[in-house]
Amino acid sequence: MAKKEVVKTFKLMAPGGTATPAPPLGPVLGANQVNPGQFIQQFNAATGHLGGKLVGVVVTVFSDRTFTFEVKSSPASVLIKEAAGIEKGSGVPQTDKVGKITSEQVRKIAAEKEADLNAGSVEAAMRIIEGTARSMGVVVEG
Repeated sequence: MAKKEVVKTFKLMAPGGTATPAPPLGPVLGANQVNPGQFIQQFNAATGHLGGKLVGVVVTVFSDRTFTFEVKSSPASVLIKEAAGIEKGSGVPQTDKVGKITSEQVRKIAAEKEADLNAGSVEAAMRIIEGTARSMGVVVEG
């Protein structure tokens, strides 16, 4: 069988297990020659255990209009907001602090994200997560 030619690769964010073909996903998928119904069905089956948590997806489209997708971990900001129990980050993170998380929570987030981060160890991943938390106005304790 001949090797399929990759036509396009694109990234998007979608709620795991609860995605719908309504905007914003449907139009993005359609514009990139992916059948929204097929994608949503396969994506929700693969991410049903996430229960609506936002995740990154890398979609690869082939010349025969078939596709594959790779589910990445949730963005660090989503995980930090969840751990701190806040709705959104601070508009002025240098002065307005909106929440606190512990080092143990940072370690847990770093372990979850380690595969998607450019870090050689969990400690390096923790420093990346701590920096993201500081830029959101979240204080890391201990």
